[in-house]
Amino acid sequence: MSEISATSVAKLREMTNAGLMDCKKALTEVGGDLNAAVDVLRKKGVATAAKKAGREAKEGLIVQNIQPGARVGVLVEINCETDFVARNDAFKAFCDEVARILATNPKADLEAMRTEQVAKIGENIRISRSQRLEVAGNGMIAGYIHTGGKVGVLVEVGANKEATVAQDDFKQLVRDITLQIAAAHPYVVSRDQIDPEVIAKEREIAAAQVKDKPPQAIAKIVEGKLEKFYQGHCLLDQGFVKKNSEISVKDHVATVGKQLGDEIVIRRFVRFQVGESQG
Repeated sequence: MSEISATSVAKLREMTNAGLMDCKKALTEVGGDLNAAVDVLRKKGVATAAKKAGREAKEGLIVQNIQPGARVGVLVEINCETDFVARNDAFKAFCDEVARILATNPKADLEAMRTEQVAKIGENIRISRSQRLEVAGNGMIAGYIHTGGKVGVLVEVGANKEATVAQDDFKQLVRDITLQIAAAHPYVVSRDQIDPEVIAKEREIAAAQVKDKPPQAIAKIVEGKLEKFYQGHCLLDQGFVKKNSEISVKDHVATVGKQLGDEIVIRRFVRFQVGESQG
């Protein structure tokens, strides 16, 4: 077996917050496979959570553009080499223009614009990803860029009645949802969108952490851990941040819907953070 490198150990520690020796042992056990080593550490209870693998050190901005009428919006990540450039007004203006163009024409060829900007600023610039949302039926698109432009959110929220979308309470709810997504970092809207294999792995890991307890206790503990997993990963299951997490997002949305005499549905969302892996 090849020797485990210090780089791999450091990477695993960054992903799990586990100790160096625990990381080295876990990597040795699985032949250097980082993802498998994360599972080993979680089963042993020495890794409380795994950060997304493959993070890269990048600078840049997340920008958005919402078209008039709030039925179309785009979220874009544009990277540069230094934070100094990311804070430059010319770079910010370029990013805003890219978002405006992609909102109206998602297939636009921006290479000439990009290379011109590289020549002006003197750093490599990359339009690394974008996502455009368009409302289907009644609803609206809203976006939010966190201070500093390092995190951005785009969301589509729908309603059954066209009149609901014009109500101030509906618009406020949608704004609050964008803040929730930015702050609490959910991965999906609801638990039925999670891959069954992911849930099965979470069950396995949770059971391994309490394997010495009686069977009935294990089953109860595993279900409790799964609920916490859902509350961390699923937007609707999260505690609503604006209400100090005293009620869930799902319940708050239902309450506002009842007040407006309509059914409100969070259809989909996008959350970008500068430098995160796209794999």
